[in-house]
Amino acid sequence: MAKGMNRRTVLKGMVAGSATALGLGRLPLANAASGRVVIGTWGGDYAHLLTKNIETPLLKPKGINVVQDQASDAPRRSKMMAEKRLPRGTSDVQALSASNMFEMNQNDVLLKLDYSKLPNAANLMPIMKYPYGVGQIYSGMVIVLNPAQYPKKPSSFKELFDPSHGDKHGIIDIQYQFMFTVASLAATNGASMTDYDKAKEVLLGVKKTGARVYPTNEAFAEALKSGEISIGVMWKARMVQWQNAGIACDSVAASEGIPIYISGFAIPKNAPNKEGAYAYLNASMDKSAQKAFAIDMGYNPTVTDAGVPPDVQKRIGFTPEEEKHLLDLPYAELVKNDAALKEWWDKVFKA
Repeated sequence: MAKGMNRRTVLKGMVAGSATALGLGRLPLANAASGRVVIGTWGGDYAHLLTKNIETPLLKPKGINVVQDQASDAPRRSKMMAEKRLPRGTSDVQALSASNMFEMNQNDVLLKLDYSKLPNAANLMPIMKYPYGVGQIYSGMVIVLNPAQYPKKPSSFKELFDPSHGDKHGIIDIQYQFMFTVASLAATNGASMTDYDKAKEVLLGVKKTGARVYPTNEAFAEALKSGEISIGVMWKARMVQWQNAGIACDSVAASEGIPIYISGFAIPKNAPNKEGAYAYLNASMDKSAQKAFAIDMGYNPTVTDAGVPPDVQKRIGFTPEEEKHLLDLPYAELVKNDAALKEWWDKVFKA
């Protein structure tokens, strides 16, 4: 991961050669890309907000016609791999988690970014800047609980995994990678996110005392709302969305640290319209788009000049002290061990 910041430069001299390949004719030299840009993205609210906050206000006026190819990330990643050897792929930009971007970069399908073509990256947080992609939004994994049931809130993941919570402790099946991460932090007092043997002991301990496993985030939220459970872990942004929906819940940043979830954008090596793709990435970091996503979705901006209203920032963000304890996930270890962790999770933990 690149931590340094390149200085701000100006987009210029972009030749839309990919437009010729698309049969649109050769476009003149300009200070901004144009033409058709295909973005692979999740559907639902996220896709709607991309249109509302990035594509329509920032790209359409520049003559960029964005086409969304909506699907979950797994089939999109499979498609990228299948197209790897083609001179021209079918997408220009891919919306992926930081973990998925790391994996795709390991498989040599992502373009190494030229940050001189991304002037808005001058304000990008260093932790959100990768050689192969940019972070667009982020949130941190926190303890989520019903405050009526916990007048004295637990302050650590170690306390979260105390067996005394019994069947009031909820665990989300699709979050298995992150459960290993926080269980490792709990077992090592914050020293490691990858001590998977100790994490397994912690997870089996709470499972034996009644912790409930839910298939999805939504199922967990319903159980929290009904009172079936009263504690677990979730991204703070999702907790804010649940509060907005009327669910009684609050969050605690654990003392061991705050693992972060980053969603962002990458450009396939064989993207037909690379200059249009750079324009998309640059627009995603525009302060107006970043502010709008924070207000609409509850995720933190990845640029320092977003100007999020203080009341919103207080709900979705972290204190300056908590920000010192943001933990980028151990992507290499997660990718390396994923198959074995998933097998244990399905055959042992969920059995």
